[in-house]
This record gives sequence, structure tokens and C-alpha cells, in this order.
Amino acid sequence: MDGNHEQELEDLELFQKHVADRFADLVSPADDTTSAEPLLSIAWLRKLLDTFLCCESQFKAVLIIGRDPSHVVKPPLDRLIPELLERAVKSLDICNSVCNGIESVRHCQKLAEIAVSALEQRPIGDGPVKRAKKALSALVLAMTAEDKEGNHKTPERTWSFGRRAGNKDREAGSFRSLSWTVAKNWSASKNIQTMTNNLVAPRGGEPTGLALHVYIMSSIMVFVMWALVAAIPCQERTGLATHFPVPRQLGWAQNMIGLQEKIGEEWKKKEKKGSAGLLEEMQRMEKLGKSLIDFTESFSFPGEAEKLEEVAAQVGELADICQKMEEGLMPLQQQIREVFHRVVRSRTEVLEMLEHSGKVPSPIM
Repeated sequence: MDGNHEQELEDLELFQKHVADRFADLVSPADDTTSAEPLLSIAWLRKLLDTFLCCESQFKAVLIIGRDPSHVVKPPLDRLIPELLERAVKSLDICNSVCNGIESVRHCQKLAEIAVSALEQRPIGDGPVKRAKKALSALVLAMTAEDKEGNHKTPERTWSFGRRAGNKDREAGSFRSLSWTVAKNWSASKNIQTMTNNLVAPRGGEPTGLALHVYIMSSIMVFVMWALVAAIPCQERTGLATHFPVPRQLGWAQNMIGLQEKIGEEWKKKEKKGSAGLLEEMQRMEKLGKSLIDFTESFSFPGEAEKLEEVAAQVGELADICQKMEEGLMPLQQQIREVFHRVVRSRTEVLEMLEHSGKVPSPIM
């Protein structure tokens, strides 16, 4: 027993160090703003998802590999693991909604490309300017409309999980048929709020180091899903929480807390302005779009040379953003789907372990 306890403590120390190191990589160095990915950019989100996948792999290895199933049905794990499985269910619908949201981002990209193509013409005339104005107006409207309730016109589907299937083959089959849509009355902000319920660090007297493992993994899952919802247009984000409690005394949590505070402050500003989500490329695109609309509304052929030079620089920046989206959105979407299927597999494996222990949690809706 002492040997098992020592191994758990060693595993816990390694896991906490791994988590701390991975989240340190997500924090942009204060003295190096050129090489680091901007916070909530496409590249940064891909790095965040990679962090989730790596941490999840190490967590699952500790929880499942070579472990006596009877250990995971003792208090407090008999409560913590079912709660983790329920958070996993919630995360699947967030993955679905975010994948839909990426399609909205791609639509904005296409509108921006139309504007770029029109404004790159030389000499620039009234016709191209009118085309650019039409595309830019549609772009800004699409961005500001994304967060309005009921704006997402995606077909309704059954949830990612209904009651637990009778066997793993039936369960796995249900995921292969997913249409990547969510129900009409689904709310991303409420889903995140539900995921934070009972997310409390184990007390000092908890009898097993595995309890802290489960808490850390739950915290990572909630943070990653929350960041995705804040960045990518999602169905009903009104009232999205800007803070969820993670004890500051936990060493592995310091960088996560710092990132949470930065994103939370940006979200508060975003909600006041009623603009698009926090995806870095979308925020820059929105700012450029509004500036270029001002140009199109005041344009008179042939235009002032100084103003045309300024506009050319803005069009070049908008073209660069479109190129980043073209190169990054598809890999990001594929990575979100990888997270989805990883969570499905891991949940199934944990349920099988619980079945071997003779105790399966109540069906999760």
C-alpha cells in the first residue's frame, strides 16, 4: 500500500510539472512578442489543443494503465470520476459548436477576400470600391450578428451522448454518425457554467493522489473549452463566465490563472462593444473592415495619393489575415475533431474500467 501511495505521489508530481511546463509555453514571453503566437490566434489555439491532448494522454496513463479498478471506486474518486465523465459529455457539444463556428469564420474570410480583390485593382475606380463596400458591410454585419441569440441556423440534432449505450460498439457507432450540429436551444455559456459545477480542489485530507489528478484534468478541460468558446463564434455566448476558481497556491495553475485573467478581461471589453469573438485574426479583420468601409464611403475618383497608400497597407494586412485563415482554419477544425474523438475514446475506456470494478455511474444525459 505504501508503495502504491509513493508511486501515486511520484506520478502526481510528474503530471503537475508536465501541466505547468505546457501552460508556460502558452504564455507569450514579455520580452519576445515577435516569435510567440498572439493570444487566441489560430496558431495559439492549435497549441492549446495540443496541450490538452498531451495532458490528457498522460492523465489517462496514470488513471488506467496497470491500475486495480477497485481503487477508482473508493471515495472521493467514486464522485470525482463520474463528474469528469459528465464534463467530457459537455465538452463534446462544445467541440461541435466550435466546428460550426469555424465555418462562420471561413464565411467572413471569403467576404474579406472579395474586398481585397476589389481594392487591389489599379487604378482603383468606383466599381471596385462599390464591390468592396458591399463585401465589407456584409463582413462587419456577419461579425456583429454572430453573438445574437438564435442567429445560428443549424439543424437540430440529438446530443452527443444520450443515455449510455448498452455496449461500446453501439456507443462508438453513434459518434460516427454525428452531423457536427447542436440543438437550437443549446447555450455555450450555460454549458461552460455547468462544467464548472463542483469543480473544487481536493481537500488536504483526501486519501489518494488520484483525486488531484482528476481535478487537474477537469480544470484543463474546462479552461480549454472556455477559451475555444471565447475565441470562436459559438451558439449563445451571452453571459459567458469570465472567471472560474482555481486555487492560486497550486503551482501548476499559475499560468492557467494568468491566461484566464487576460482572456476574461478581453471578453468583458468584447461584450461591451458587441463585436465578434476574441479570435485574434477576427478582431484585426473587424478593425480593418470598419476602417476600409470609411474609405469606401468617402472615396471620390481618382482618390488622394496619401490615402490610397494608407489603404493599400490596410488591404495588404487584410490579405495576410485571409492567408493565415486559409492555412490555419482547416487544421484547427481537424484538431478539434481529434479532441472530440479522443474524449469519446477515453470516456469509453474509463467506463469499461468502472464496469470491471463492478460500479458504473448513473446514466448521463
